[in-house]
Amino acid sequence: MKSVFNYQVSDRLPFREWVPSHVQIRQYAEASGDFNPIHLNDNYARKVGLGGVIAHGMLTMAQMAALLTEWIGNEGRISKLDVRFEQVVSPGDKITFSGSIKARSEKVIVCDIEACNHKGDKVLLGLAHIMQK
Repeated sequence: MKSVFNYQVSDRLPFREWVPSHVQIRQYAEASGDFNPIHLNDNYARKVGLGGVIAHGMLTMAQMAALLTEWIGNEGRISKLDVRFEQVVSPGDKITFSGSIKARSEKVIVCDIEACNHKGDKVLLGLAHIMQK
């Protein structure tokens, strides 16, 4: 397997797929303490203009962080993760996380990162900084 710090500018990161479930969203609410009804109550979520419950943005961001940490392994650490949530993520959506190397130095890699749903809509965009250990 190619060392993370051998990646060059424009190289693609591996991708990761995720399909959030109602159970996982409930578990995240319990772990985070975020019990906003848009995440847990379909009727309430519809009443406020959503198609039903949606995943927490931070749960989606955590899945992106999982892609990065799996890719990095023991070679480095995420030193900065900046994301912007573009679209809501619903239970059952197939989300694909990916990225590419934007810039690099001897000890730091900067990655453009994104997540898209099965319709091709970007749901998350951002930058990750990876520091060598």
